[in-house]
Amino acid sequence: MTKRSNNKICKSADKELENFIIDLPVNTAFHRVDTQIMKCEFGLRGICCKLCANGPCRITQDAPKGVCGATADVIAARNFLRAVAAGSGCYIHIVENAARNLKSIALAKGELKGKKTLDRLCVKFGIKGTDDYDKAVKVADAVLNDLYKPEFEKMVLTEKMAYAPRYKRWEELGILPGGAKSEVFSGTVKTSTNLNSDPVHMLLHCLKLGISTGLFGLTLTNLLNDVVIGEPELRMAPVGLRVIDPDYINIMITGHQHSRFSYLQDRLIQPDVVKKAQAAGAKGFKIVGCTCVGQDMQLRGAHCTKIFDGHAGNNFTSEAILATGAIDAVISEFNCTLPGIEPICDELKIKQICVDPIAKKANAILKEFTYETRVDVVNDIIEEIISSYKSRRNSVPMKLLPEHGNGNSLTGVSEVSLKAFLGDSWKPLIDLIAAGTIKGLAGVVGCSNLMLGGHDVLTVELTKELIKKDILVLTAGCSSGGIENCGLMRPEAAELAGPGLKAVCKQLGIPPVLNFGPCLAIGRLEIVATEVAEALGVDMPQLPLVLSAAQWLEEQALADGAFGLALGLPLHLGLPPFVTGSELIVKVLFEDMKALTGGYVIVNDDAVESANIFEEIIIQKRKALNLP
Repeated sequence: MTKRSNNKICKSADKELENFIIDLPVNTAFHRVDTQIMKCEFGLRGICCKLCANGPCRITQDAPKGVCGATADVIAARNFLRAVAAGSGCYIHIVENAARNLKSIALAKGELKGKKTLDRLCVKFGIKGTDDYDKAVKVADAVLNDLYKPEFEKMVLTEKMAYAPRYKRWEELGILPGGAKSEVFSGTVKTSTNLNSDPVHMLLHCLKLGISTGLFGLTLTNLLNDVVIGEPELRMAPVGLRVIDPDYINIMITGHQHSRFSYLQDRLIQPDVVKKAQAAGAKGFKIVGCTCVGQDMQLRGAHCTKIFDGHAGNNFTSEAILATGAIDAVISEFNCTLPGIEPICDELKIKQICVDPIAKKANAILKEFTYETRVDVVNDIIEEIISSYKSRRNSVPMKLLPEHGNGNSLTGVSEVSLKAFLGDSWKPLIDLIAAGTIKGLAGVVGCSNLMLGGHDVLTVELTKELIKKDILVLTAGCSSGGIENCGLMRPEAAELAGPGLKAVCKQLGIPPVLNFGPCLAIGRLEIVATEVAEALGVDMPQLPLVLSAAQWLEEQALADGAFGLALGLPLHLGLPPFVTGSELIVKVLFEDMKALTGGYVIVNDDAVESANIFEEIIIQKRKALNLP
């Protein structure tokens, strides 16, 4: 197998996973961290510019301007806006594909598994139709029409999706977004050489991108996929590497676009396909969840129990999952698919297949999926995977980890399933918060990274500190994978909570950490916050609610963060974004933003200190609401 680059390894909150990776002969991100330990100070502070041939320019005390005259404030703002625009573009691509897929299914009169969600969207959008298919086409068209508007034409659905007090504030600030794709385009153009040099103007554009990202790329993607694939249902499920069953042909999925797998997951359990697997020597096919699309499939796992084995881990667990030797193919359609898996796939003869050209991997075959070509594409994919299984299983050793993770994590939590569990009302939750039994809510969301103590270390430790303080934690994103594999989403984790939260969890039989699924489900958390705020008759910044992306990783996380700031929420990060070389940007994000939207950034890399800060914020918000 491939030799490691060194003998050092990144730590993990998941010690069983860490010990497993220590003994692996393959090179993983856990090994490569040490080779990248030296960081560029100019890059960290966001004050390096390479937009023109006079550069790269680096801002120092002795050289406070680039050759063109750009200051640290301008350079950092351009770099930040360009990153937020790229992250927003990723999410807009996802919602565009989800809407196109829904429309294609409806026009072909295919199966729509989430008709309650379709009706919700029709009510919200003011749409009427002759039947469900007509309604679905109109819903999809409404989304697509907004996405394709020019920048100077405001999207219609923003007002229909947003909480009214928030919409009013965004209108006052002049940050209502035009067409979502045009806003990404404009954000990119603004940051080009010798164009926009107003840092505050660029930061306001980040908020516009945050709004379109959140309401469209996050919230609407969830709801459109619910219509196609089915609504989440509460259930207990296994998580971790234990879900891998070597008796089956195993397919690991990575990315963010669950609707791209919906036809495949149904096809794999049809009798003729199962017979092909059995003829090859397997019991059948199984899909192993990894990254956010695995979380999304787990969220709707009640609809696919025959094919879905469970969620094995987040982005930085993917190399270990492949190294078990029991995965026969990787199907990917978006990011969080690490380039580091490619040599492992080659060495272990694992077939790599991409179904979206925007995420083509270097050594993967491209089988572009559209609804119209789905039958031929999926049949080709199945043949490729069976061929991979036959060629590799007798020649590749297996190294399984059957005890990893746990067998009873609570999944299927959504704004609908949780509310139904509470009796179709948020009143029980509000009453618990009002009484102080639960002090408040914390959204622990976003990515996983290998900094801040190691893989998921700050995220897991912060979550433990929060539940100790009787703060209910709601999660979404790759961070959920680490938290669930560490056991915090089992009912037994109630023992780690403070007395109030512990009593509630024991009474209801739930864990103190509720998993809403993929990073897209940050949009579901926004729905919960909106409905709770509406029930209380307050604006969102007044809620005893904090948001943490403790171990954020990539540009999509920055777009998520811009949404959180637009909502008016305190936003915690373990590491600052690459803007600290600009005193102006730091002041706007950390202080001035409070007067604009109510939100602001907090940076702290210590779990105990961060939890104390959160508790103090929640206490102050409780006092403002006259709660004890």
